[in-house]
Amino acid sequence: MVRATEARVVLVTCGSLPEARKIAKAVVGKRLAACVNVISAPVESVYRWKEKAESAKEILLVIKTTARRLKDLEREIARLHSYEVPEFLVLQVDAGSQSYLGWLTLEVSGS
Repeated sequence: MVRATEARVVLVTCGSLPEARKIAKAVVGKRLAACVNVISAPVESVYRWKEKAESAKEILLVIKTTARRLKDLEREIARLHSYEVPEFLVLQVDAGSQSYLGWLTLEVSGS
C-alpha cells in the first residue's frame, strides 16, 4: 500500500511556454517527477520584487513527485530556470487513489 503522505505536488511558474516545456521534459526524463501539467494559458501573477509591485504573464507547472525526490527536483529546476528566484512551492497530498499513487511512486523510483 502506497502512503499518500509521500506524494507531493510542486508549483513552479515560468516566464515562457518553451521554458516551461523544457523544464517539464527534463524533470520527467530524469525521473524527478512522474507527471508535469503545463498550464499553457498564461496566469497573471502580481508580486513584489526588489521593492516594487510587479505583474507578469507566466506559465504554471503542476509537478507530481514524492518527498524523497524534492531536493533533486528543486536543484534541477534552479539549474534550468531563467528566474533569479524561481517559485518552488510544495504541497503535501493527504489522499489519492492507490493506483495513481502507486504509479507516481514507481515512476520516480526508477524501479
